[in-house]
Amino acid sequence: MARTDSRNSATPTLAQLRAFLALVEHRHFGDAARSLGVAQPTLSQALSSLEEILGVQLIERNARTFLVTAAGERLVPMAKRAVEAAEAITDAVASERAWLAGPRSIGVIPTVGPYLLPSLLRALRKEAPDLEPVIREDQTARLLTALRAGELDVAIVAEPIGDPTLVEIPLYSEDFVLAVPATHPLGGREGLAVEDLDELPILLLDEGHCLRDQALAVTVAAGLSEIDAQATRATSLSTVVQLVDAGLGVTLLPDSAVPVEVRRTSVEVGRFAEPAPGRTMVLAYRSTAARSEEYEDLAEIIRRAITSARLPVRPEGPPVGGSARSAVRR
Repeated sequence: MARTDSRNSATPTLAQLRAFLALVEHRHFGDAARSLGVAQPTLSQALSSLEEILGVQLIERNARTFLVTAAGERLVPMAKRAVEAAEAITDAVASERAWLAGPRSIGVIPTVGPYLLPSLLRALRKEAPDLEPVIREDQTARLLTALRAGELDVAIVAEPIGDPTLVEIPLYSEDFVLAVPATHPLGGREGLAVEDLDELPILLLDEGHCLRDQALAVTVAAGLSEIDAQATRATSLSTVVQLVDAGLGVTLLPDSAVPVEVRRTSVEVGRFAEPAPGRTMVLAYRSTAARSEEYEDLAEIIRRAITSARLPVRPEGPPVGGSARSAVRR
């Protein structure tokens, strides 16, 4: 004959285990009930239900005695571990529920990071002190791949992304300027036309950088001569500017990069007439993420950071000012 499992199929609840542990600690029904913020009958019922589920008596009680049985003593360490484990789970996800708090992975492209991050990280320390930013600098395609895979929470990239699974929050727009060697006839000029780039030796970033694609798009849109794809190129704007300084060519720079990259060089800058070529930066996140309002707040902090740092860009989106909602939701 097959053996029958006589154990109760019900499982003790955390409330029952907490009631039992409170009784073991206080050795008094009234004190234990007060420590849990429940009525004494509720506590008594929780203990009775626990004993019924387990099929053993845990506490002997009458008007004058209060004893923890041998079965109760054996249960104490296991009950403590169960309650502690449940509390650990709650603590582990607390930062995920908090508004702009805990670890948040932020992707940023290399032609933005060195110019935006100093002011942004200062702003986050001030306005979202509970946030733990994890920064990943990489090319646009790899950032977007990581964003879709859930390896990043948000990414600061140039539009357009063209992906319906991602949401784009506009951050700022900026012009491109022409960086040329010292004494170049276009250096320091205002009101340049895109056609002035024709036949110039334009230096580009390596493949994979969105700024390279944007620079090529500018020349294509103006119908200029095709740029030599095998011409001198580099992996960073810093290197490109040094090549310009050495007289190897000219390049298009985002205006926000000028204060950092052009200083300590003899490179000169020419500016285009309106409408100048340029780019718009966005904060991208997955459309399935349940944090749209939080990311709107993060975008607002970014806009205020660039305004307070007086970066030569134009904030996009809601008016800049006031405090982020995160300041009152923490």
